[in-house]
Amino acid sequence: MSRIVAIDYGKKRTGIAVSDTLQLIAGGLTTVPTSELLAFISNYVAREPVERIIVGMPRQMSGEDSENMKRIRPFVQTLRKQLPHIPVEYVDERFTSVLAHRTMLEAGLKKKERQHKALVDEVSAVIILQTYLESKKQ
Repeated sequence: MSRIVAIDYGKKRTGIAVSDTLQLIAGGLTTVPTSELLAFISNYVAREPVERIIVGMPRQMSGEDSENMKRIRPFVQTLRKQLPHIPVEYVDERFTSVLAHRTMLEAGLKKKERQHKALVDEVSAVIILQTYLESKKQ
């Protein structure tokens, strides 16, 4: 089987997570500067079999798009053009940052480590991917 890649797109940096080849477990891959994201994803897809790319869709509590969607939509359009053979889907990412902080706290990370924004972005991508994987099982 192939991997699934998840993206927690941010204005400055983006967290990336990948599944195992059986698509059972989500794991953090890295955080990259958003300006380098397309090149990173293209290089990753060239090295690893990727079945699908999941992009976190930030929503407000009212269900409306958040401010970041105006940056995410053009990125997804470019990604779809650059990698037309790989489906790209959105997954609701409300509360992922809160869950990432809680997960890091429960994992026993010190306060200084929990304030590392790149790690929060990567953990958020893992949560987005795990949410997707669990929804696929049902």
